[in-house]
Amino acid sequence: MSEPHTTQAHTGPIKNPKQLLNAVLLGFIVPIFTIIALAMYVSSADMESLGSANPERAIAQRIQKVGTVEIRDANRPLKSGEDVFKAQCSACHATGAAGAPKLADSSAWAPRIKTGYEALLHSALAGKGAMAPQGGGDFSDLEIGRAVVYMANAAGAKFAEPAAPAAASEASAPPAAATAAAAPAPAQASAPAPAQPPPQAPAPASDAPAMAAAAGGVGEALYKQACQVCHAAGVAGAPKFGDKEAWAPRLKTGIDALYQSALKGKGAMPPKGGSSASEADLHAAVEFMAAAAK
Repeated sequence: MSEPHTTQAHTGPIKNPKQLLNAVLLGFIVPIFTIIALAMYVSSADMESLGSANPERAIAQRIQKVGTVEIRDANRPLKSGEDVFKAQCSACHATGAAGAPKLADSSAWAPRIKTGYEALLHSALAGKGAMAPQGGGDFSDLEIGRAVVYMANAAGAKFAEPAAPAAASEASAPPAAATAAAAPAPAQASAPAPAQPPPQAPAPASDAPAMAAAAGGVGEALYKQACQVCHAAGVAGAPKFGDKEAWAPRLKTGIDALYQSALKGKGAMPPKGGSSASEADLHAAVEFMAAAAK
């Protein structure tokens, strides 16, 4: 009599609910860590390529000092609030970009005016929301304060415009005529004064690399003054500074097309970015931003 044929049930590697739970967790965790590792690798590769594409800029970033000293002309006339608004603030406050309260919009400014001038000035200097800090730019804190007063008063506030600090008193200084009268007459020289040396010839004009560096400095200065308000954070769809992917289709149109867009305005960007810069300076700023995205 033959033995009955028996079949053995097929069993897999998962034999209990605990093993099933571990397998499901690993199925989620392993892909997530893989994606994170790939993202870190790609970002590090982009940073290396950026450094190789612009080695001078990469070196400058590595060796930059903790602090910098900037010398400004302290004797220039203070800008009015309207001038500062047109040059620095109108890029967002004229169009309401990124939720900025528009000029003369009483309903939008009313809750802000209630906080007082000091609170508004602090928000302007330190930055708030999508607005980058305005302190330390091309305008002094006093001039930024004047722009704050200009915008708030246009919406119904009654803030007093901050005045310039009092100039040093010159009352104690004796008049020039009295000083000249009190001074004894100088004795006449017995010998004729030596002949003055002929004036030296003016220094030769700077070479092309120096001129290019100067143009780059002008472009960077205008970017920091007017353009970074939107392009640093990508406000209102503006391509962020150095974002190659966002700038690629724009760079394909050419520098002249980019310049015309900046000159005439495009989308939420007002003409000249809301600044009063010259066409040459504006062209330099466009080239500066384009070069950072190549």
